[in-house]
Amino acid sequence: MRVLILGGDGYLGWPTCMAFAASGHTVMTIDNYSRRRIAAETDSDPLLISPNLQDRAKIFRAVTDRTVQVEIGDCADYAVISKLVSTFLPDVIVHYAEQPSAPYSMMGFEPARMTLNNNLNTTFNILQAMIAFAPDAHLIKLGTMGEYGTPNIDIEEGWLEVEHAGRRQKFLYPRQAGSLYHTTKVLDTDLIWFYVRTYGLRVTDLMQGPVYGIHTHDSQADSRLFPNFHYDDIFGTVINRFIVQAVAGMPLTVYGRGGQVRGYLNLIDTLQCVALAADTPADKGELRIFNQFTETFSVNELATRVQRVGRGLGFAVDIQAIANPRKELEEHYYNPKSTGLHELGLIPHVMTDDVLAGVMTEVARYRDRIDVGRIMPRVRWN
Repeated sequence: MRVLILGGDGYLGWPTCMAFAASGHTVMTIDNYSRRRIAAETDSDPLLISPNLQDRAKIFRAVTDRTVQVEIGDCADYAVISKLVSTFLPDVIVHYAEQPSAPYSMMGFEPARMTLNNNLNTTFNILQAMIAFAPDAHLIKLGTMGEYGTPNIDIEEGWLEVEHAGRRQKFLYPRQAGSLYHTTKVLDTDLIWFYVRTYGLRVTDLMQGPVYGIHTHDSQADSRLFPNFHYDDIFGTVINRFIVQAVAGMPLTVYGRGGQVRGYLNLIDTLQCVALAADTPADKGELRIFNQFTETFSVNELATRVQRVGRGLGFAVDIQAIANPRKELEEHYYNPKSTGLHELGLIPHVMTDDVLAGVMTEVARYRDRIDVGRIMPRVRWN
């Protein structure tokens, strides 16, 4: 297949580029380095300094003899994305090209405006470009489980059958996001659903939980191919932050009471899910939604696991509750469904002690690069 990956310089984007190229597909990626810019502006650089996207592609080719074509440009500019789609003519479009940080979106007016404009304009542009130049292409859009919030009922897989006054109809499952970033993802879903039912596009929306991990199968040959492992409060997921805190000798900082439950998955499984979606595309005129996670944990459960594994490796690991900088329920009902990807063949890589120990051991190799000032929360929702 001809696979176009939007946002190929990101934590998920670059591993996805390598995975599709390693599988023999023709891969083109585009990025404007906005994550790198925001990380520099907010003192949130990743644990490892990654080569730029063009150099990553050169290193990957030298190691594997596989090619990733690179374009540097802004997907929020329709002239850029329309030219790329009309010339590359993709069969599959994987859409990661969004500002992905909830804390950044809550920092103030300019970060909020950037998040809103970038995320919605990029999604709008790619939908318009598909209509004009690639109406049969399959769009795989990265959504987030954060769109759903924490409702006091089971979270269905994207849709909800509603009975009202003796009639029934299926609707998009109600969303109640907890940050402006997550709200842009809700608006993405509504925008996509309009274009699917109006123009007959084919779209798979992957409602992904927080991801953890520092390498993939394709990055093993050269550490310069590692993804952008962030551990800070802006871009780092909670499990990656906990792992770095354990290695650095810091207490694992639990926000509030720590009862917040989310669905998590290994970075390797993100690649597996995207590949499964690409291999079995949605039908024309179908918005197919999968809840993309493999396990659910509370923050307290994650902290306890990291503490146990860290102490087993000889690290002094304590747990400390701190004031919650976010506006969220700290204890709640949470029962999300996830069957679609398993039916397509997903084989989960679960969070065993050995998996955590492997990530922790890898992080420990770069302990001298850890800046503990980047870990504690610097953004408050209120």
